[in-house]
Amino acid sequence: MKINVLVAFCFVFTLFGCAKKKPVDRMDDGQLRAYADELAHKFIITDGHVDLPYRLKVKNFKLDREYMGIPVSTTEGDFDYERAKKGGLDAPFMSIYIPSSYQLQPDKGKGLADSLINMIDGIAAQIPDKFARANTPAEVEANFKAGKISLPLGMENGAPIGDDLANVKYFFERGIRYITLTHGKDNQICDSSYDTTRTWNGLSPFGRKIVEEMNKTGIMVDISHVSDSTFYQVMKLSKAPCIASHSSCRIYTPGFIRNMSDDMIKTLSEHNGVIQINFGSTFLDSAVRAENDINRKKLTALLDEKKMKMSDSLAKPIIDEFKKANPSLFADVETVANHIDHVVKIAGINHVGIGSDFDGVGDSLPTGLKDVSQYPNLIYVLLKRGYTEDDIEKICYKNVWRVWNEVERVAKSN
Repeated sequence: MKINVLVAFCFVFTLFGCAKKKPVDRMDDGQLRAYADELAHKFIITDGHVDLPYRLKVKNFKLDREYMGIPVSTTEGDFDYERAKKGGLDAPFMSIYIPSSYQLQPDKGKGLADSLINMIDGIAAQIPDKFARANTPAEVEANFKAGKISLPLGMENGAPIGDDLANVKYFFERGIRYITLTHGKDNQICDSSYDTTRTWNGLSPFGRKIVEEMNKTGIMVDISHVSDSTFYQVMKLSKAPCIASHSSCRIYTPGFIRNMSDDMIKTLSEHNGVIQINFGSTFLDSAVRAENDINRKKLTALLDEKKMKMSDSLAKPIIDEFKKANPSLFADVETVANHIDHVVKIAGINHVGIGSDFDGVGDSLPTGLKDVSQYPNLIYVLLKRGYTEDDIEKICYKNVWRVWNEVERVAKSN
């Protein structure tokens, strides 16, 4: 009798437990690709950084019926609704990007931030069957069930906060759910990884108050773009876990301090945070970066000889001809998987996610991940490398959800 019960138990366990996990090692290449595509649409995919708003602003996007199709179907840029649906993308954080030049304006870019937020609100309002705003993981999940793409917001560069702490709450109420503390230059909050001035040697006194206020308000602190000293000071100060919304591993790009060192990745994980891997080739492979830098210098020298600028209309055929003779190099989807592997090796599966920087890194995207339709290619590579469904679910969204929910919990406890 006991043996029969045991057999029955094993049968039920196999039927309802193990049956969920497909035997990847028995699949041919076509089956594995189909399985990757299935998982891309089964799980929510959140991407920490998509620069659609600023791309549309540069193209003079207007919120009227004539322009409604722009985010739905287009051959321009890296993101639109149709390609996102094909790739399984459900919750791209729309980057409210504030260029460092705006820090010099009286409002430090607050007007630009508001206009970009208005744009995303307008898209969701005018195309409600396809897009919806989302301010919490639960709202994303509801939109996912309804077949809609969520548009959560992250502000890239905290400069628009200005010198007024109340603006943290202001932007929270406008829907901002993470703030990248700075961008290409030191600002009033902290030092940038791209700047050499080191104005504050980390966080400014006001920046410390900003981090504390973000914890109290429920905005995730994003440490992409910040200097190393800023990062470590944030880790000591923040009561909530943090994200790196679009960064990669410095071990593959020595000297490129925009990426994170192994110790930084470990420290981020020890504070329950997540690094979301950037897809830009220059973030992924130092050899690719070096070769492309050489070509860029050659092209600049060629245009200088002809007394032309990159933006000159007469320079276009010269640039096109040069690129034919000196094609850019690209990383590939395997390289992105290498970065994920490295984070998992040193920090664990619970601390890595996706932060593509689509529409933000120009034409440097890796082969196999050229736009938002191609997330299944990454899942396919991860499956080949032995990642389980549970692992992929964490990378796709659950790791970020853990941080986002914890940030909300910390805010409510204040």
